Amino acid sequence: MIKTGIADTLGHEEMLRIAAPDPEAGLGALGTERGNLPLESIDVRSAVVGLTVRSEFALGFRNPYDVALEATYIFPLPDRAAVTGLRMEADGRVIEGVLEERAQARAHYDQAIAEGKRASIAEEERPGVFSMRVGQILPGELVVIRTTLSGRLPFEDGEATYRFPLVVAPRYIPGTPLPGDQVGDGTAADTDAVPDASRITPPLLLPGFPNPVRLSVEVDVDPAGLPLTSVKSSLHGVEIAEPEGAGAEDADGASSRRVIRLLPGNRVDRDFILRLRYGSEDAVTTSLAVRLDEGSADAKEPAGTFVLTVLPPSGDAASARPLDVVLVLDRSGSMEGWKMVAARRAAGRIVDSLTGADRFTVLAFDHTVETAPLLPAGLVEATDRHRFRAIEHLAQMDARGGTEMAEPLRQAAVLLAAAPDAADARDRVLVLVTDGQVGNEDQILESLAPHLGGVRVHTIGIDRAVNAAFLERLARVSGGRCELVESEDRLDDAMAQIHRRIGTPLVTGLSLLPDGLAIDLAGVEPSRLPDLFAGAPLVVSGRFKGEPAGAVQVRGSAADGTEWQTSVTAAVSADAGLAAYWARGRVRDLEDGFASGRGDESTESRIIEVSLAFGVLCRFTSFVAVDSRVVNEGGEMKRVTQPVDSPSGWDMLADTDGVFPSALGGASFGAPMEKKRSARAAAGPGARPSLPRPAARANYCSAPATPPAPAAPGSAPMFLPAPSPSLPAPQIQPEFDFEVPEFLREERAVVGAQSQSVDVRARISTLLERLRTNVSAPYAERVGYLVEIAAELRRIVLEAVGQAIPPEQIEALGTLAEELEQPLSDVAGQGELDRRWQHAVTVLAGLAEAPEPPRRAASFWKRRS
Repeated sequence: MIKTGIADTLGHEEMLRIAAPDPEAGLGALGTERGNLPLESIDVRSAVVGLTVRSEFALGFRNPYDVALEATYIFPLPDRAAVTGLRMEADGRVIEGVLEERAQARAHYDQAIAEGKRASIAEEERPGVFSMRVGQILPGELVVIRTTLSGRLPFEDGEATYRFPLVVAPRYIPGTPLPGDQVGDGTAADTDAVPDASRITPPLLLPGFPNPVRLSVEVDVDPAGLPLTSVKSSLHGVEIAEPEGAGAEDADGASSRRVIRLLPGNRVDRDFILRLRYGSEDAVTTSLAVRLDEGSADAKEPAGTFVLTVLPPSGDAASARPLDVVLVLDRSGSMEGWKMVAARRAAGRIVDSLTGADRFTVLAFDHTVETAPLLPAGLVEATDRHRFRAIEHLAQMDARGGTEMAEPLRQAAVLLAAAPDAADARDRVLVLVTDGQVGNEDQILESLAPHLGGVRVHTIGIDRAVNAAFLERLARVSGGRCELVESEDRLDDAMAQIHRRIGTPLVTGLSLLPDGLAIDLAGVEPSRLPDLFAGAPLVVSGRFKGEPAGAVQVRGSAADGTEWQTSVTAAVSADAGLAAYWARGRVRDLEDGFASGRGDESTESRIIEVSLAFGVLCRFTSFVAVDSRVVNEGGEMKRVTQPVDSPSGWDMLADTDGVFPSALGGASFGAPMEKKRSARAAAGPGARPSLPRPAARANYCSAPATPPAPAAPGSAPMFLPAPSPSLPAPQIQPEFDFEVPEFLREERAVVGAQSQSVDVRARISTLLERLRTNVSAPYAERVGYLVEIAAELRRIVLEAVGQAIPPEQIEALGTLAEELEQPLSDVAGQGELDRRWQHAVTVLAGLAEAPEPPRRAASFWKRRS
């Protein structure tokens, strides 16, 4: 027998019909002469009407072999959306899925597979993470599984966001491995902290795998009378068109419909994000939409669902209270690269926004927790000196180690709770900056919940495949906000928004009071109403009994201590998805309560009751579809787990020469980078060693990563603060990890001081703009651009040597030119091109923003009003 991948075992005769796996294919991949196995296509079709969205998510599984197969695929879906249906299509037949309790659905699926019947089952492993099993796929057969979803788009600061995640990124798995068989076919072992780790860790393909899944995305946007002014896609190239028969404007002058399509050739390695600008922050109005259940109008006691939208009062808070802020920064291995740079910038902006009346501290964590060494213990006053020392400490951080998140969050909450006078005179704020890639979300919520009284948690997620569901949960249970950053270009806008959330909210202590509409206060979601912040409408849903008429009062306390209230009159809605929207939110609230220890034995039964009554998938139910025909007598088949693309922008994976962690446990997130750094150090100055490619299941993760030595005194921050009377101006040190290329050593000796003065910053900015403008250009054109940019970088290096330009910046340009000139192999293709393109953007953006000591010092510090 020959072991291939991680979940199936094939005999020698069967292997003769199956091509050997390509060594570039990565863990768990099976290659064949007729294509990859088994996922062939992903198709997303969404219809946006106003702020509501309905989607169909179709997975196409094809079997190119001569044996029947069972395919397992682990994938993400929007955490805000309700999964309301499943349909299986094969051999001209359509089988509708049925929602059942999880154990019952599994029993039905297993029985059908054993009898040789075609079947599929969809299960929710985490909020936002799902698994699909499709069994008895016959040789040469295509099986399509269609999942339907409904939900609402988040709307803040005049902009609605459509986010459809496409890949489950590797997650840090803490804890001790459990004995016995694994509960899933993933790459990580189940542990006492994450007992289902093997169900949420799909195998990974190496970057640039030559035969990716065919991906198509189409979003039909109907503004529904709102003034849609722009549509932007931040991570993908798209084409925007008007549907057939649509005019330039609607009857009322508002923008017409748009159809946005993803350009072909994209990989399934990042979230698909659209931002819909609706003209102004008040494009959405305070409203109370109500709808009776189907068939309920003639019932003795009719019932229905309401969705209440409340706009914050206009203007800023009258008198901002002083803040106690604990900033928690993730510096684990998965943050390496552009994410670490963006996280440092975000953390520096937050520290910079504090005033002398505020207090703060900074906690950075990987598998250990550390504070700024030059800051006093505990919360300190946000003086210029303390802020400078905090930013200097932040700027020296690099990524390393594992993501032990529970302990730093607990320490932060305890610090805030123990702060004197915090309850009466100050707002207590915990800000977490991370990619959220952990597997023990429930454990973190449970450990943190007892310490969150009076503490508001804001989360900033930085990643192109961010764990948005967990970060939303963490913010929601504390009444805070979540902001997601998918690129450095997005950071400035995101930080402007989070800046408005960290300060004193406009209205606190919100409550609902029925005023004619008989709402069920016990079933309102979210169960903890968040505070009202400028630019962020409050959306609350719930159930009511009786006629769909009347009003609801919303009451709270304004920032100046006065009472604030508004009354909203009900209006009957034609949106049939209101009930599913409430049910998804209600299930989410109950699950969070269950995970954080607030639930009891009846919580699980209540979750199941809501899920089954409203047809919405949850963690205790599953959709199962079973064909009535026997298609494989005897039921024998092979089991395969579909590998997934490496997430885009993960330098931890892309820059380690293929050294992949096969089980992401312990401090393993830092292990590949430590191995890479050790190899470079052993090779000596100026060398660029290449690590050997490991065997498919090689494990570089068993030993904890060794933290790098502390930065030498005088190493510079990423920011340049205004000089402090008691602190010397810092020395600017390199912000990039590079070695001096040989060609630069030779050419510097020739050119020397003969070069003329050159405006490096302006020319770098021009190159950066060219990269950003042409990111969606065809493959061949982008290759040509990189060659031209490499040549221009060489010219800049030669002209800049000897001028008043930090040598580290010149060396960074030379190293980048050398990398961009390397030929692209046929195997690497699009993936390697994307990696080099993003790396060039990251380096050039850092150099374009590199501080010039005499000019930027005066304008660095900014104050929160």
